[in-house]
Amino acid sequence: MSQYQDLKQACYEANMQLPKLGLVLFTFGNASVVDRDKGVFAIKPSGVPYDTLRPEDIVIVDFDANTVEGSGRPSSDTKTHAVLFRHWPEIGGIVHTHSTYATAWAQAQLDIPILGTTHADHLTADVPCAPPMEDAMIAGNYEHQTGWQIINEFEKRGLSPKEVEMVLLSNHAPFTWGKTVEKAVYNSAVLEEVARMAYLSCTLRPDVPRLKQALIQKHYERKHGANSYYGQR
Repeated sequence: MSQYQDLKQACYEANMQLPKLGLVLFTFGNASVVDRDKGVFAIKPSGVPYDTLRPEDIVIVDFDANTVEGSGRPSSDTKTHAVLFRHWPEIGGIVHTHSTYATAWAQAQLDIPILGTTHADHLTADVPCAPPMEDAMIAGNYEHQTGWQIINEFEKRGLSPKEVEMVLLSNHAPFTWGKTVEKAVYNSAVLEEVARMAYLSCTLRPDVPRLKQALIQKHYERKHGANSYYGQR
């Protein structure tokens, strides 16, 4: 039995949640899970349909995106995951999808504005959209540079990946992450729903007002603050 069996199983289960939640079509997405003690992460193999995916198909790679175990090619986005895992040690899982509404905002090159309390329950900022990648970055090590496009945009905006666990890439699609891969999957579903709500709101009223700061803080703090009271003890 592989020493990475549990890691592969966790990665497989996370990936299988994506079509179940309506976040991927065909092979449009991937999820990864890190094992920092072993210096590796597990990721979906490239181009394998979800309805035929098996735990043993999951590929194990190191932080340089080199295959450690697995006979298939890892996801074409593996280098992006590797950059984020290497430089953001607090994250344990990453999800990439081309979910419809989040991707629409990415293709429009727009941040998702914070318009309602559903958004504020999860973060206090707009969902950032990183700008289009420069031609030299595209022509070079594209997937590696995609990771840096995300990191550079967070540094430019002064955002913390622990507080904002999602991003859009202009003309591309969303990435989400979390302390665990389960949280990354959750964030991917939340992002799609927030993107859908914002799209509908802006369609109904193009001059829709942003959520007032008092409500942003109230909803975020009651769920995540030191004195939070959402849910059970």
